[in-house]
Amino acid sequence: MTNNLSAIVLAGGMSSRMGQDKALIPIQGVPLLQLICQIAESCADTIYVVTPWQERYQHLVTPKIQFIREISLNKSLPHGPLVGFAQGLAQVQTDWVLLLACDLPKLQVEVLQEWVAELKYVDEDAIAALCYTKSWEPLCGFYRRRSLPSLVKYIDEGGRSFQGWLKQNHVFALSLPNSEMLFNCNTPQDLSLT
Repeated sequence: MTNNLSAIVLAGGMSSRMGQDKALIPIQGVPLLQLICQIAESCADTIYVVTPWQERYQHLVTPKIQFIREISLNKSLPHGPLVGFAQGLAQVQTDWVLLLACDLPKLQVEVLQEWVAELKYVDEDAIAALCYTKSWEPLCGFYRRRSLPSLVKYIDEGGRSFQGWLKQNHVFALSLPNSEMLFNCNTPQDLSLT
């Protein structure tokens, strides 16, 4: 564990393709959000869960996990994970933050810990350290706290896509030993593959 790393877990999605709340789906008997928080705790000292539904999830996590209430910027339009991340990043006190979506049932603690050890080698001008498959994998990776002004500016200008924001910045590429680790669970069919 490292005291220059926090973690943010995003649990604000509507789970519309799944048809039920993804965060509550049990994976080997453990609700997905609880599993992701346990993994985050093995990498970082301070964990934040960004969600509009703190009451729904409070019972799943240890008391040391802090909730940040996600607030919609515009009632008519779901704002997505980028805005939730910005709201979480504004609370972070450490140089680096590990960002995790709550729908990654195949995360591997050992790989995340190897990545944590790599952070000291990340270029000074990089705002993030992420894996690249067909595009950047923004919901399982590391961001510098100092990227917040650039992120806020991008959102204020109407940006809602991680890919759009990342394209404007220098990102350090992490090696990915197993792409299966980034599998995310969006549909009942996906669930059958866990």
